[in-house]
Amino acid sequence: MNGYFNQRYMFYFDVHYGKHVRSSLRLLCLVAMLVSSWAGNAQAATARMQSASTVTNTAQQQSGANAGGEERGLSQKALEIARPFGFPITNSMVVSWIVAVGLIIFAQLATRHMKAVPDGVQNFWEWMVENLYSFLEGIIGPHLVDRTFWFFASIFIFIVSANWVGLIPGVGTIGWGHQTTHGFKVDQAFFRGANADVNLTMAMALVFFACWIVWALREDGVLGFFKELFAPKGETQGVLKLVMVVVFFASGCLEIISILFRPISLSFRLYGNVFAGENMLDAMSTLIPHLGWLLPVPFYFLELVVGVIQALVFMLLTAVFTLLICQHEDEPAASNA
Repeated sequence: MNGYFNQRYMFYFDVHYGKHVRSSLRLLCLVAMLVSSWAGNAQAATARMQSASTVTNTAQQQSGANAGGEERGLSQKALEIARPFGFPITNSMVVSWIVAVGLIIFAQLATRHMKAVPDGVQNFWEWMVENLYSFLEGIIGPHLVDRTFWFFASIFIFIVSANWVGLIPGVGTIGWGHQTTHGFKVDQAFFRGANADVNLTMAMALVFFACWIVWALREDGVLGFFKELFAPKGETQGVLKLVMVVVFFASGCLEIISILFRPISLSFRLYGNVFAGENMLDAMSTLIPHLGWLLPVPFYFLELVVGVIQALVFMLLTAVFTLLICQHEDEPAASNA
């Protein structure tokens, strides 16, 4: 009887959180795409403002490239590849849409007809969701993981998928270009790694920042939120208590600055690592013209690991930031529970 109960409980867990993650993937992908689309529109407007100076300097850049060699390396920003009805679409937005639609379809297929004895895609989906849940529960505790798991699981799955899709041959290597002494150089790629665009990583960091504020206010309240930041901790009396008030107030001011910079650090850490990996693969493919198909192969396996690590780092940092503001002084650490 106990075994039957455990089986039914695990089945309920799989149905509840599997479908919850599926819904949150839709929400997260939609918000991230909207913010990245807005950022792409702003980026395109900036590009239009600089178009005059770009045109006037084209001849000088071409002559300098012919004299000193072709400019190598990937562009630091995503390129606009289309503008239907005045809406700019960049090559990184295309990849992010492909990843989002693929994840939504996969999650829909995995959770459409849930079975007590899983098989196929449902088995893989349950394995992934259960392991992520157990992993996060050991870090932030059962109470917080029950409220925030939808975001952390979704962000991890989306970042890993986007990083791996960016490694598919053709991403960054198919597009318009020209012939150089080092081979064919793609000037306008049709596809670009989604997380190699700082607009998308900033969008995900801003989504977390908004969620972080909601979670903090729900757990602590408005007064408790400011007490967590500025109120003195511990038991002190007399003059020492007054000193601790000043010290913790100054510490709270520094914490506010740190909180405001978290979206920037989160976005640029992920963007920098993914963009550096793509540049490394590009450099290996053009280092020796006749071995351009072979040299990047070992680095592809390295980037597969890096893609998981960067997603794990992003998820862990956001989880720890949430734990720090939502864990009260009298509560034990989740890892020691």
